[in-house]
Amino acid sequence: MIEIYTDGAYNPVLGQGGWGAVVLEDEQKRVFSGRAKKTTSNRMEITAALEGILRTPQGAEVVVYTDSQYLFGCMAKGWQRRANLDLWERLDEAVSQRKVRWEWIDRNAKSPFHKEAHALATNLASQGERLEPVPSEKGKGGPKAAVVQELTHIDALGRPRMVDVSDKPDTQREAVAKGVVRMQASTLDRLRKGKVAKGDVLAVAQLAGIMAAKETPHLIPLCHPILIADIKVEFSLDEENSAVEITTTVKSTGKTGVEMEALMATAVTALTIYDMCKAVDRSMRIENIRLVRKSGGKSETVNLE
Repeated sequence: MIEIYTDGAYNPVLGQGGWGAVVLEDEQKRVFSGRAKKTTSNRMEITAALEGILRTPQGAEVVVYTDSQYLFGCMAKGWQRRANLDLWERLDEAVSQRKVRWEWIDRNAKSPFHKEAHALATNLASQGERLEPVPSEKGKGGPKAAVVQELTHIDALGRPRMVDVSDKPDTQREAVAKGVVRMQASTLDRLRKGKVAKGDVLAVAQLAGIMAAKETPHLIPLCHPILIADIKVEFSLDEENSAVEITTTVKSTGKTGVEMEALMATAVTALTIYDMCKAVDRSMRIENIRLVRKSGGKSETVNLE
């Protein structure tokens, strides 16, 4: 028996929805999710069930758990369907090829798998990234939700894998990451004047960040080794807030992005500043390491701040 836990969500502020499906088969877990613009929560609930069922073999015995009274009522109680007829048609076809039983589950239930499906749906509905258009299936009508298989570094059997990028074209890639190291005002003054006992903090931290970017595939297990064209680690001293802001820019031409390299460089730069100053300031805090911009590949330029 294959178990599928599903959920859908809609974010009215962003005008988009998300869905999640957790598929349990032979003690192996697979997770799928996706987003769609111009949708409704009901469409996302149906889509979650449809996409989960389509990931099971034809003829399989399947039980679908949902907290949607709408989905459960229409599939298990014969409720009349007045909308979303395109999705109902596809769901009916998928169900007809399998032995499917429907179970309603309270959204406050303690099932970790349903909570995972709910988290996938709500998180994706709240993400503001640009969605790639996905063509609708010929003859089925209506746009299909953009599908994102969660955890792309996990194969169908739950084993780790490196994502195959061999078919991707080489494009110019760039990623910018930032982070902040907060400290006492006296520590920042020492750093600025070069009076820290261990030496020139920013020069050492800058070199550490550059080295870290190049070592990324050796530290992040499934990260692709890439040919880095340029790495810049820059600093801004914020005396008003007693902080050093780090900005790292990494460039490459290749089949995959350099976000991890930029984030790794920023993190190690911050750690080096902490290490060189910790003898005089144990209260330092490393904060807000994040990606702020990426470009290249299908996504073109994405600004995250």
